[in-house]
Amino acid sequence: MPTVTVTRRVHFNAAHRLHVPTLSEAENRELFGPCNNPNYHGHNYELDVSVEGKIDPVTGFVANLDSVKRLVEERVVAYLDHKNLNLDVAEFRELNPTTENLVVAIWRLLDGHLPGRLARLVLWETPRNYVVYEGK
Repeated sequence: MPTVTVTRRVHFNAAHRLHVPTLSEAENRELFGPCNNPNYHGHNYELDVSVEGKIDPVTGFVANLDSVKRLVEERVVAYLDHKNLNLDVAEFRELNPTTENLVVAIWRLLDGHLPGRLARLVLWETPRNYVVYEGK
């Protein structure tokens, strides 16, 4: 059977502040601009979760997307939605919660828990900005 990649998109909201403690306040403002707001700022994230596998000859599926949706909602959305990433999410107590770092943290939450092989994550921070991670 052919190998195919299927994708499910989910949504969550989260706040964060981009800040490097070893830099001065001025350096942080210069580097991160409004994303360095001391009172945080939020995003309406969109996450595309792609799993890869052989097409099942009985179902015709690579993975049941309802199952993928449920697992992503349990492992990612419930963990991150309406949270302050800096304050509420253990991974970011010492790690700057950039979109790049967030997509890697999400990979770790999902890898090995989905039907098929987790092939790719695309995390949209805004309708114009996104990051891609393929587990490398």
